[in-house]
Amino acid sequence: MLQSKTLLPLLFLFLLILNCKEEKKIAPDDFLETNSIEEVKPSINKYAEGFKVINDKKAKVIIISSPWPNAEKTYKYLLLDKTQLESSIYNKEDYDGIIITPIKEIVVTSTTHIPALELLGVEETLVGFPGTDYVSSEKTRLRIDNNDIRELGKNEGINTEVLLDINPNVVIGYGIDGNNKTFNTIEKAGVPVIYNGDWVEKSALAKAEWIKFFGVLYKKEKKADSIFNQIEKEYLEAKKIAAKVVNKPTVLCGAMHKDIWYLPNGTSSEAQILKDANVNYLWSETTGSGSLALNFEVVFNKAKTAELWLSPSYYPSFEALERANQHYKEFDAFKNKNIYTFSNTTGKTGGVLYYELGTARPDLVLKDIIKICHPELLPDYTPYFFKPLK
Repeated sequence: MLQSKTLLPLLFLFLLILNCKEEKKIAPDDFLETNSIEEVKPSINKYAEGFKVINDKKAKVIIISSPWPNAEKTYKYLLLDKTQLESSIYNKEDYDGIIITPIKEIVVTSTTHIPALELLGVEETLVGFPGTDYVSSEKTRLRIDNNDIRELGKNEGINTEVLLDINPNVVIGYGIDGNNKTFNTIEKAGVPVIYNGDWVEKSALAKAEWIKFFGVLYKKEKKADSIFNQIEKEYLEAKKIAAKVVNKPTVLCGAMHKDIWYLPNGTSSEAQILKDANVNYLWSETTGSGSLALNFEVVFNKAKTAELWLSPSYYPSFEALERANQHYKEFDAFKNKNIYTFSNTTGKTGGVLYYELGTARPDLVLKDIIKICHPELLPDYTPYFFKPLK
């Protein structure tokens, strides 16, 4: 369950707020209902680099080249329908897994996978998940409450007995190095595991484009393409609107964890969204593959007068922030109550909605940031994820 990943401290980023009570609340899938999704032929990826789909004779192959950072192995999965399964033209040993499509029953292991299933209209195929309390979606929570989705324990130690009893067509996993003994056990039992590397992608739109990965598993390539194209359109239109502003508020992100302050580096997808929102992120010039790890004094000297403070880690309130470190009070953003967080927008059982839906809907994330930083640009928009710190 991706919500618990400590390897992604840079997720502690953004923010947002709703200032205008009259503004209309926009549901994350409103564009699917209010706009006709254009029917298009499946296309090659525009942004995502970690996977691709190719034709192999009469079948399709998913190639995963970046399942985790600095991965040395490329994974190949052969997609067949039932009539092709016994065909002698395919050498099964050439692939890391054989998948029968369209998928009828699936297990996913990250909350970020769930929105793709719902957007494609195949959420009823989800039969198991590790850590169901982390799921925020009302639609999927209802299926959990009805016992249509089995609890599989923790992602680091999935209950293989329950999973093999379910016997899904495929398990969508993620890993930091490929050394997952649980996944090895599942594969040896005959259930294919595909590593999803959406979180490794370098841009927000690249991460969102992984809906096409799910589209090919369900033979819904055209629908996946159309949905992504609409998300891309909404994102680029918002970016264009933000480009008009002259005044860029200075922005600080993150907070201390023990003795280290973690912030997104300037080449991260989170920093890219801040750039597209046309704000002055104070560490935009930095580079690297991970988050920045700085001491308090360095951050304080540079960001004491920052106008906005986005996502102060998991702290839900000013009181909690002050209790954690008295020096937080010295920041202007604290004094002026200009701190915003997504951690207070949760599902019924406490799962943070941003960790589930933010990857799939970067257009909403970008609009949220624009709204808080340049509220005059989106007068009819109410932030979806981000709210002021309590």
